[in-house]
Amino acid sequence: MELETSGRFRVLASPRDRTELLLLDHEEFDPVYVATEGYDGVLGDAVADLRPGYLIDATLRWSEDGDPRFADLSVERRDELTFADDVTGIFEAAKETWYTAEADGEGMNSRVTRDTDGEPNGVLYVFAEQPGARDLFEEFRSGVLPLEPLLQRVEEGRDDDEGRAIFVLRPADEPFLVVYIVFTQDGLLDRTIRDTYDLHD
Repeated sequence: MELETSGRFRVLASPRDRTELLLLDHEEFDPVYVATEGYDGVLGDAVADLRPGYLIDATLRWSEDGDPRFADLSVERRDELTFADDVTGIFEAAKETWYTAEADGEGMNSRVTRDTDGEPNGVLYVFAEQPGARDLFEEFRSGVLPLEPLLQRVEEGRDDDEGRAIFVLRPADEPFLVVYIVFTQDGLLDRTIRDTYDLHD
């Protein structure tokens, strides 16, 4: 007998296999791997369109062997999630945010960034790297450490429907990790980051 469950999920790339996606429950952050091959019609098109970062409502059908597949899905937000390792020339706002954390003896810090007109355009987080203890970059990428609490905090303070551009950057020569949530996808700041660090698909 097949079991169906429904919920809201954040889409991540699977660290195991390119023919599946990793979904994180939007509330509990429980991970589930879902196959992306073997669908037809409208559902097949919807599955093929999924990208890391999307927030979706989905019904999953669990087979007798315990492997879930999509039974239905709709995209609620087309946020875009990008990971980049060994980034060189990290931008000054990230360094300044980290220096403040160091001065305060803190392992993380955050700030709202603004455009040239003084309007907020993103939220920047920095986290101390923990060599030999934890690999925060991989934990974010695999969903062990969910990004969702940071994203939910941003959405609580926004009243627009813009898709966000979410960057997780590990500098090659700095002792911190960057999570940058850019408010407007495909806006000037998003394009600048992608151009600077060659993050175009």
